[in-house]
Amino acid sequence: MEAGMLASLKKKETYTHYLETLRYALYVITHPLDGFWDLTHEKRGSIAAANTIVLLTVLARIMKLQYTSFVFMQVYWEEINIFLYIASVLFPLALFCVGNWGLTTLFDGKGRLYQIYMGTAYALTPYPLIQIPMILFSNLVTEEEGAFYTFACTFSIVWAAILIICAMMEIHEYSLSKTLLFMVASGFAMLIMVFILLLFFSMISQGVAYFVSIVKEIINAHNEHINVISTPGVGSEFIFSLPKSHQEDEED
Repeated sequence: MEAGMLASLKKKETYTHYLETLRYALYVITHPLDGFWDLTHEKRGSIAAANTIVLLTVLARIMKLQYTSFVFMQVYWEEINIFLYIASVLFPLALFCVGNWGLTTLFDGKGRLYQIYMGTAYALTPYPLIQIPMILFSNLVTEEEGAFYTFACTFSIVWAAILIICAMMEIHEYSLSKTLLFMVASGFAMLIMVFILLLFFSMISQGVAYFVSIVKEIINAHNEHINVISTPGVGSEFIFSLPKSHQEDEED
């Protein structure tokens, strides 16, 4: 009985702390310098709240595709891969965090990887906060009245970018000029990591192609055939046959 009450109380405290750290995002975006300092150094933030903000950012991107008025956005769903669209948010976020952490670690940066992720995630708050109401607004105005819609959407992105700079400045305890320098350097680091990943997958693709060519030569040497069935989004299926050995024929 007492153990159950303690577990319930602990669960309630955890939930309350989660709500407080999530609500703290509103303070961070209006008081970025003090907010980001307290976020990491005073433990005012949490990874759970950061994950929630990233999830809301992804949902805002998807909802923008689905519900924005065709006057402002024309979507051809047959040309859109929703998983790639989600990755267009998560992949650059991961690359930036890893690239920024790798560089700043070498130059007296104070931030840890989880702090960089948390600060970046909190800095994204203006995007879902503005973009989601603008989705509804886009269905209430005409194209001639859409200047405010365009301004608000652009402002949410610029605001988030400024907050990311403030976050990195407070987390690493850098000056503004040094922060801007490492933001640019982080961009180059992201490009290098993308190049390495593309090179890695290219080598794997060439290795698979080489293996398939060897198998194909073996099958052709036995006067047999190989069929390949490829399904977009699923994968490829290889179907081939080989003749029975002479020893097996004699035993039969």
